[in-house]
Amino acid sequence: MVTKQRNIFFNVDKVSLALFATLCIIGWLNIYAAVYDPEKGNLFNLGTNYGKQFIFLLTAGILGIFILVLDVKFFSTFSPLFYGISILLLLVVLVVGRNVGGNQAWIPLGNFRLQPSEFAKFATCLVLAQFLSTATIKHKAWQTTLQAAAIIGIPVGLILAQPDVGSALTFASLIFVLYREGLSGYFLIFGLLGIILFILTLLLSKIVLIVCLVVIAGFLLTQIRNKKQWMRPIVLGTIGSILFIFTVDFTYTNILKPHHRNRIDVLLGKVEDLRGEGYNVNQSKIAIGSGRFWGKGFLQGTQTKYDFVPEQSTDFIFCTVGEEWGFVGSLVVVGLYLFLLLRIIFIAERQRSSFSRIYGYGVASILFCHFFLNLGMTMGLVPVIGIPLPFISYGGSSLWGFTVLLFILLRLDANRMGII
Repeated sequence: MVTKQRNIFFNVDKVSLALFATLCIIGWLNIYAAVYDPEKGNLFNLGTNYGKQFIFLLTAGILGIFILVLDVKFFSTFSPLFYGISILLLLVVLVVGRNVGGNQAWIPLGNFRLQPSEFAKFATCLVLAQFLSTATIKHKAWQTTLQAAAIIGIPVGLILAQPDVGSALTFASLIFVLYREGLSGYFLIFGLLGIILFILTLLLSKIVLIVCLVVIAGFLLTQIRNKKQWMRPIVLGTIGSILFIFTVDFTYTNILKPHHRNRIDVLLGKVEDLRGEGYNVNQSKIAIGSGRFWGKGFLQGTQTKYDFVPEQSTDFIFCTVGEEWGFVGSLVVVGLYLFLLLRIIFIAERQRSSFSRIYGYGVASILFCHFFLNLGMTMGLVPVIGIPLPFISYGGSSLWGFTVLLFILLRLDANRMGII
């Protein structure tokens, strides 16, 4: 048994471990800078966010080691149980959860707040991998796709009920997992076109959009050679797009909350609210831009020091990086994330079991979505939706959730040579 455990630790991907540790340390130091108080300057002061984050880091390390020593079959065998528990917790939070910032997403446990949606991510990735590894999208396209969509959709629906739109959006990234396993690329194209059409509907007149769609459809029909083959898809696509346009107002008015609508309006430039919904983003861009090339230096950020940016140790932690470390430091952090994502994809592709490969792509999708949306949010490229930057933002639930997500993949990868 001793030899087996040594082999497990020897086979763990050291590059991923190094990247994980580096990002965690960067996060800890930036949380320290974001809430720095000279009177509580001790880096290990447990009465501060950075002191608590240190405890979270230690427990995350213990949790990671625990995952690495588990039998590799444990994850596939108990994936339905993890998924069931996560769904139960998402139901519980709707009843006893604590409302913070308009979202009832946390279960109070003494001085600690547990966010079930963070743990639902790895549970959903596991059960999706278990399901897809025994099914084939290519041969049972609609049946398999609908079942996979249901697996993803159940936690999404419960999270939207909180309502935590940001966390729900990260689950949508799992469509890349389905694409890797054989889902038609048209779904990705339609999804992208849907987003573009949604934005254009908010900016332009419906009549103008409909006329443009009809003109584009007519132009395509005059240019293609095989009109019989493409006539039906183009006509149906145009009709579907027109019907979609008329659903945007209902979705925007009745499904999205007022603060969500306000943030989208600010992002699209329909309103200018630098003291209201646009305040966070405006101050965030000022903080990042003020760092210039080399940054102002550790603990020297004025935007950070004088608390101009709300939630700077959590959702807007990248502002601290931009202000104190500058363009160079920001580029290093972005590079570390991209390196980790590419490494995870590399690890996923070298797996000998479909379960491990699918789970690996789930990890990459979730982390990429968090990385992209968080940075886009802090730079004013996407609406403020309140999601953490993996391994860097303050918070026990998010750190533990991402740690479990990554280390399960590392455990599966460490066992890949034992699979024939």
